[in-house]
Amino acid sequence: MSDPLVVVNFKTYQTAHGASAEDLARAMVSIETDARMIAAVSAFDLSAVVTAAPSLEVWCQHLDPVGFGSNTGWLHPATAIERGASGTLINHAEHKVSLEHVAMLLEQVPDGFDVCACAADIEEARALAALEPGFVAVEPPELIGGDVSVTSADPEIVSGTAQAVRDVSEVVGILCGAGVKSGSDVSKAIDLGTSGVLLASGVTKSDDPTSSLKDLVSLL
Repeated sequence: MSDPLVVVNFKTYQTAHGASAEDLARAMVSIETDARMIAAVSAFDLSAVVTAAPSLEVWCQHLDPVGFGSNTGWLHPATAIERGASGTLINHAEHKVSLEHVAMLLEQVPDGFDVCACAADIEEARALAALEPGFVAVEPPELIGGDVSVTSADPEIVSGTAQAVRDVSEVVGILCGAGVKSGSDVSKAIDLGTSGVLLASGVTKSDDPTSSLKDLVSLL
């Protein structure tokens, strides 16, 4: 198995934007682990975070399958790549798009650029996996930002997603998220068949993000 992923979604938390985003990125770099640490940041913070933590993998939180031209307010993949992004989330529960949007984005981005498509349930995960993004992440919306990890509240959706994705593709990585906050949550996610986790508030809202990050990777 390749190194497990720990993807921290900075969202637009006050503690993870602007200068705070740079500080959190540096904290992620400081963690000694074999896990693959990834920061998913606001488009506004992309360049600054890449500069502040050049050894850290940095993803966007969203991209649009648009070309150069008259596209006011859209996020162009080529610009993100030029500014240092190595991947993106898409179809997060807080920014849903169509399957067509995901498919068009996958056609546009170059090989080696990671796309993690988020799913609310097993059937959506299956449909997204058929498009063969780099990763599919299952996150039940009702558990996002909560205090109970999906690995405890609904382990069947994690294992079921892992099986559904594998039924469709042998190459798509599998992540889970929603309420993930501890090393035991991450370890259980791996045991349930995932490649790692996608989380946010467990780090971004922590009083001590460095300690929280160390805990998250402590059992890997």
